[in-house]
Amino acid sequence: MRVIAGKAKGRQLSPVRGPGTRPMTNRAKSALFSIIEANISGADFLDLFAGTGQVGIEALSRGARRAVFVEQGPAALRTIESNLTMTRLSQNANLVRADVFRFLEGTPQPFDYVFIAPPQYRGWWIRTLQIIDSRPEWLTEDGWVIVQINPTEYEPVDLAHLILFDQRSYGSVMLCFYGQPGELDEDDDEIGAEAVEPEEILEEQDEA
Repeated sequence: MRVIAGKAKGRQLSPVRGPGTRPMTNRAKSALFSIIEANISGADFLDLFAGTGQVGIEALSRGARRAVFVEQGPAALRTIESNLTMTRLSQNANLVRADVFRFLEGTPQPFDYVFIAPPQYRGWWIRTLQIIDSRPEWLTEDGWVIVQINPTEYEPVDLAHLILFDQRSYGSVMLCFYGQPGELDEDDDEIGAEAVEPEEILEEQDEA
């Protein structure tokens, strides 16, 4: 597992030992950042159920203004801190030790991207998405919520403010993109029309 592009390109990241983190392939991570690359520079990125922190770290490496990592597992927290130190990206990172649901009950602050990748097969992605939908202040006007799940977990979710505007599958990883209907411009709508080629295809399995 390593940083794919940007300031920390090529830096190896440590995994979280044991169960409880959601796997993400480098192929899926590369494809995700190919989709959001044009807008990641200067963006505020919220990484929920952060695990190893590899997604938020990739965002920082590619120029995100800041990344907030929310995690409560002690082993995962130590791993994120170590990975941030190793990549020299700690300065623009905020590591929050908290239960994600309680964190989202706090005072909202707007993010350009909210990434949700909870432990698999517990339905937590739906609960998290619905909380953000009920409190859209967690997003900037044109902010996105990006959910990572196994394709077998997907089901339609009843939402008041957000809509699913794109969906991609990469083997065992499905990425679902949600936004506010009035703020999705033509470029966003066209994302679902044609596939985005990942910058680099790596076959090994990583941990989120």
